[in-house]
Amino acid sequence: MDWLGLGGRKALVAGAGGIGGGVAAALAEAGADVVVADIDKERLAAVGTKTLRADLTTAEGSRDCVARATELLGGLDVFVHAVGVNDRRPVLETPDEVWDDIVTLNLGSAFWTGKAAGEVMVAAGHGRIVYLSSVSGLLAHPHHAPYAATKGGVNQLARVMAREWAASGVTVNAVAPGYTETGLTRHHLEKPGVRDGLTSLVPAGRLGTVDDLVGPVLFLCSDRSAFVTGHILYADGGRTLV
Repeated sequence: MDWLGLGGRKALVAGAGGIGGGVAAALAEAGADVVVADIDKERLAAVGTKTLRADLTTAEGSRDCVARATELLGGLDVFVHAVGVNDRRPVLETPDEVWDDIVTLNLGSAFWTGKAAGEVMVAAGHGRIVYLSSVSGLLAHPHHAPYAATKGGVNQLARVMAREWAASGVTVNAVAPGYTETGLTRHHLEKPGVRDGLTSLVPAGRLGTVDDLVGPVLFLCSDRSAFVTGHILYADGGRTLV
C-alpha cells in the first residue's frame, strides 16, 4: 500500500549532496518521479534519478531550474530545497564576500526556487514544499553567523509562504536537522575533539545521519501531511532541548 501517497508524484530536489541525494533516492523508492538539480557534475553523476545541471546562485538560474524540471516531469507536485553551504569563522573574521555568497545560495535560492515552485503549485491547486533548514536557525552557534542567519531566514520564509498559499492547497514546511554526518561535514568532524564535543550536546547521544532525515522529509512531502503547514520540524536528537 502506498501509505504516503507519493506514487506517481512529480518531485524536484534541489541539491544532490548527502541529504538531498538521500531524499531523492527515498522519493524514487516511494514511487515518485524525481529530478535532482545541482551545479556539481560529480554529485549529479552519483544520483540514480533524472538530473539537471543548474546554477541556483541567481534568480534567473533558479527560475530556469524549476521551469526545466516542471517541463521534464510534466508538472510539479513536490519541491525539496536541500541547498546549503557554511564557512565557520568568527563574525569579526568573516569577509563581506563570504557573507554575500552564503546568503545568496542558502537564502536567495530558497526564495527564488520556492517562489517559482509555488507559482506552479498554486495554479494547480496542490503542492508540497519542504526546506532543509538547521538547528542553527534557532541556536546561537559561534562561528556560524552567515549560515545561522540564512537558516533562520529559511524558517520564516517557509512560514510566510505557508500562510499565503494554504488556501490554495500548497503546504510549506522545513526540516531542521541537528549536526548530521555527511560528506560536507566529515572534514570538520575529523578535527580533534570536534565529534565528541558535538555529540556531548545531543541528548540522544549521537550525531544525525541522512537516514534520520529522510522519514521526516518524506512525511512532509506526502498526502499524510496535508494539514501540516508552516511547521519547523526539528530532527535533532533533542539538541534544541539543551
